[in-house]
Amino acid sequence: MNGANTDHLVDLLGRWASGRGPLYLLLAARLRALIDDGVLHPGEPLPPDRVLAGRLAVGRGTVVAAYELLQREGRVLRRQGSGTRVAELDLPGPRTADGMTTNPLLLHILHPPDGAMLLTCAAPDEPPPELAEAYEEAAGRLAGMRDLGYQPAGQPDLCEAVAAYYRRRGLPTTAQEIIVTTGAQQALTLLAALLVSPGDRVLTESPTYPGALEVFRQAAASVRPVVLDPLARPEESPDESYPGESSLGESSLGEPSLGEPFDAGSLLPAAPAPVASGRRLAAIDLVQAARERAALLYTVPTASNPTGTIMDVRTRRRVAALTAEHDLPVIDDEVCAELCFDGDTPAPLAAYTPGKQVITVASLSKVVWGGLRIGWIRAPAPLVARLARLRAVHDLGGDVVSQLAATALLRRLDEIKHARLRVLRARHDHLCAELRARLPSWSFEPARGGQTIWVRLPRGDADSYAQVALRHGVAVPPGRSFDPLGGLADRMRLHFLFPRTELSAAVRALAAAWRAYDGVERPPSRPTLVV
Repeated sequence: MNGANTDHLVDLLGRWASGRGPLYLLLAARLRALIDDGVLHPGEPLPPDRVLAGRLAVGRGTVVAAYELLQREGRVLRRQGSGTRVAELDLPGPRTADGMTTNPLLLHILHPPDGAMLLTCAAPDEPPPELAEAYEEAAGRLAGMRDLGYQPAGQPDLCEAVAAYYRRRGLPTTAQEIIVTTGAQQALTLLAALLVSPGDRVLTESPTYPGALEVFRQAAASVRPVVLDPLARPEESPDESYPGESSLGESSLGEPSLGEPFDAGSLLPAAPAPVASGRRLAAIDLVQAARERAALLYTVPTASNPTGTIMDVRTRRRVAALTAEHDLPVIDDEVCAELCFDGDTPAPLAAYTPGKQVITVASLSKVVWGGLRIGWIRAPAPLVARLARLRAVHDLGGDVVSQLAATALLRRLDEIKHARLRVLRARHDHLCAELRARLPSWSFEPARGGQTIWVRLPRGDADSYAQVALRHGVAVPPGRSFDPLGGLADRMRLHFLFPRTELSAAVRALAAAWRAYDGVERPPSRPTLVV
């Protein structure tokens, strides 16, 4: 089994170590489930004992004992010189892995680790009081209503409220340019279904939102990382390098005003930075990528998930100009845009171009509550009409009462946002202080917005460390989930949504896991298995 397949298996194993009992039994139970469900196919090779043990941060004896238990059950075959393979099984029912997600973040939603603190899911879990009041108002509006409620494009009042929201931000918008969706994830799924065909190239930043990567992979797209700002150094792991980096250092251009004309070529790097011998090329500059006729570009420019960064005006203008020049559709993910710590939300990318290439996606799940599944797409009216027809095939419309509540919430958005930001800023600062005190060897940049920070480990890889952390009661998402090519192995994302006491407890557990992983504390070796 090669390295890529080993990565795939580790993702499939998900929360295997979070239960009670000996690790070899927990590992065998998860492998058994994957075999019985048909996710691991008959004849498929499994990783060598030492390789899988290293990736899971356990002793080799744990993997050997799990494999031997499965061999006694007839689920795997082990032969010296041939390794370990899934056995042929005669199991009832359909056995298929079609549609099986391996994204660790989605797996933790589908199968929450038992008793673990979830630093994987970055969405608020404390509904604000305004939410209950909005539902009370929505319930009152139902009296005397004559409406089937089948509205694939969304409840008209909410569509108008979202359009008015963009007009307040300086972006002329009509209700016909809005389609309401069941959260931003459905918005991305609809757009991928309409705009992406199997084999199409989709461009994203790295790191980026893993839920979007999952959508594009399900659409059978070829996802490629791209550098949007040639003057900024992209994420780089020890085995990665990125062409198209500028030799100019810091920009002396300044930020043009919104009304000035913009020449995309004026911001191109003078020459690509040299690429070290033997390093794989992981990302290309947007200019080169746009010329290669991609299907679309996906970006999170404001309060980025996972880094918490905010794209500057110069880069926004560059992206808007280049995509207009090459007629490249752009998805501007603004799900966290209202969570900028300075309270000032930048203009959407669509405000920087008169063209129709920019599609804006947003939702109320981060600023209000994760359980409020109200999102939307802002796009040209013809595209919105096509999206509505596509949605009607799968879903005749969203929940009307929730949409009426969302209409009321948008009127109070500033009030809700400022209350959320006060809490988020305090918790962000607390998490940063705890990390500096208890894990001083870890590096990170404080976020400028959003709900997460992006951490770099000084050694090792985040996948194997995440296995140790889970056994210490904390689930963390490794950086590989956020990179289109599976890089960034030394990074991970941490959110700061928990109350301070819970954040402190989480960091204490992370520190204990790091000591165990780092070799300061060695867990006792597992006794010899006696059957």
